[in-house]
Amino acid sequence: MPKSPESPWLTIVGIGEDGLDGLSSSARAALEEATLIMGAPRHLTLLPALKAETLSWPVPFEEGVQMLLSRRGNPTVMLASGDPFWFGAGVSITRHLDRREWTAYPAPSTFALAAARLGWPLQDMECHGLHAAPLTRLRPSLVPGRRAILLLRDGPAVGELADWLTEQGFGASTLHVLEALGGPRERIRLCTAERLGLADIAHPVAVGLSVAGEGRTLPRSSGISDDWFDHDGQIAKRPARALTLSALAPRPGETLWDIGAGSGSVAIEWLLAHPSTAAIAFEADPERAARARANALSLGADRLTVIEGRAPEILTGRTRPDAIFIGGGLSQSLLEALFALPGGSTRLVANAVTLESEALLARWHADKGGDLLRIELAQAAPLGTRRGWRAAYPLVQWCVAL
Repeated sequence: MPKSPESPWLTIVGIGEDGLDGLSSSARAALEEATLIMGAPRHLTLLPALKAETLSWPVPFEEGVQMLLSRRGNPTVMLASGDPFWFGAGVSITRHLDRREWTAYPAPSTFALAAARLGWPLQDMECHGLHAAPLTRLRPSLVPGRRAILLLRDGPAVGELADWLTEQGFGASTLHVLEALGGPRERIRLCTAERLGLADIAHPVAVGLSVAGEGRTLPRSSGISDDWFDHDGQIAKRPARALTLSALAPRPGETLWDIGAGSGSVAIEWLLAHPSTAAIAFEADPERAARARANALSLGADRLTVIEGRAPEILTGRTRPDAIFIGGGLSQSLLEALFALPGGSTRLVANAVTLESEALLARWHADKGGDLLRIELAQAAPLGTRRGWRAAYPLVQWCVAL
């Protein structure tokens, strides 16, 4: 890689629908001095005639990144929408560069403009960039009375949003459809999801969402009801899952391995704990792997990575993450492999329901320490004309630091 220049050669300029009118003097100077300006065609049309060559950003996006990096050392401007570092393209470039190589001049973000138009306190809003993300990412946010600001791909995506909200039981939600904010084409219209009635929604578009309706609300606590998940019986049941998540103790930015993931319930709840968490689910059965992916998508945890394969073979060459859960496939060889893998401190939680697996955990607990917990649960069930306790299989849980 060429040596990094000592002064910035790349200027990232956030531009709004008002074009140059909203730019600072420093951003204007960068445009005047550049030899190349790269941006989306819509952004380039907002510029007056300049001496710099202009180049439309290609599709796929990553090709444009490489084209821009090939300009290293030459005065270049990259145009981005609003604030390049809030659901913007800024970090896609700067992660490849030394901090001395670039500078940035943000414009007001669409989120800021939307909050200003609607009078909503931005610090209390959920803000989502859904240009390339599934609408299901909103599922944990669907709580009556809550509000969110959404950036959408185009006009038809507003119709897709309205249909999806209605399917989820939130058709009464109010949509503030915000088009071309900050420019001469700005327009704001109001409707409900179940009665959209707008056929000419222009790009760029955002939606201010006020959630209302009788749809089901996804709890934020660990141990959500089993019926949120599609499964074939291979699932950590709600009480045991709550105890498992408590032992795994998810923290922002951490990564989990869910080995023998089944329906993916533990990994999905790990992801729901915080938007910065990550998880990899390892599952040998292709049908269960597909089911885990579908569950993750429907519950707004589409960032779950599902890898088909059998542990410990599938773990070869990997570095241990922050936490590991063994929900299926517990064996002597798997534990040996996990303890042998490189990596820093890792929290391991393993659940066992068979006598053989329980004995295995008892031996490893005697050797490695940690906490060994026996969980016995019973649920009220009909017993003739009365009720009695129906006991579940006892669960033994081992928690240890690797």
